[in-house]
Amino acid sequence: MKTKNLSKRAMAFFAAIILLSTACKKTDNGTAPAPVVVTGLQLTTNAKLGSVITDNTGKSVYFFSKDVAGTSACVGQCAVTWPSFYNPNPTIGTGLAAADFGVITRTDGVLQTTYKGWPLYYYSGDVAAGDTNGDAFGNLWAIGKADYTVMFANAQLVGLDGASYTEAGVAGTVSSQYITDPAGRTLYMFSKDTHNTNTFTKADLSNNTVWSVNEVTVVGSIPTVLDKTQFTTITVIGKTQLVFKGHPTYQFGQDAGVRGNTKGVSFPTPGAAVWKITNSNTVVL
Repeated sequence: MKTKNLSKRAMAFFAAIILLSTACKKTDNGTAPAPVVVTGLQLTTNAKLGSVITDNTGKSVYFFSKDVAGTSACVGQCAVTWPSFYNPNPTIGTGLAAADFGVITRTDGVLQTTYKGWPLYYYSGDVAAGDTNGDAFGNLWAIGKADYTVMFANAQLVGLDGASYTEAGVAGTVSSQYITDPAGRTLYMFSKDTHNTNTFTKADLSNNTVWSVNEVTVVGSIPTVLDKTQFTTITVIGKTQLVFKGHPTYQFGQDAGVRGNTKGVSFPTPGAAVWKITNSNTVVL
């Protein structure tokens, strides 16, 4: 019995020595390799996608369209494929603003860094620095960018009346894609507008608080799940309004600037579809 116990101890001892020597393995020049430390976020130029957000090691970070409300919808196996990014005090590279970053606590208790309200993720399919394999994955993900003119969401539309709607503006329970501004605020189109023409906004802007002109400076980056050539601008009473597929775009005052709100889909009358969200299925006006 003692011999067996001694043998077991000896085996455990030698196993520990092997593990220790492996952990302390040095490089050819006799120094231990320095661990890669993720300290922050920066803008990195990508040959295909332009300026994208990466960590300081060059690994890309992503936005998830189901996170439009500012909380993470990526749980379970999704969180394995798309690990969350978190740094409590990240260094911020040139071209990024510290005020655009925040932190949320996910339902699984994990802390996650956000950018303009979008939780940030890595993609497990990115192997090397500079990889962007997660962009447009499943038509649900977008590479992180600082200069998006719009973003897109995938979620249930809920009207001002509290009922669920489809992208057609009729009652129904289904997740719909819809275009938002970079901060997740829903963009709508007015059914009475004509091609590249705003027929809603009054000359004195007296109704602009009800349905405000979605103003932009220029059309910058657009998520690759959308067609950038379908975006342009028009001038409306001194304001530059974003147009998508010929439809001038607006924000609804009663959404109160809250990301992910879609209350305008039931205004002014439920089911009338006077105001509708915009998305890839929107017909060219």
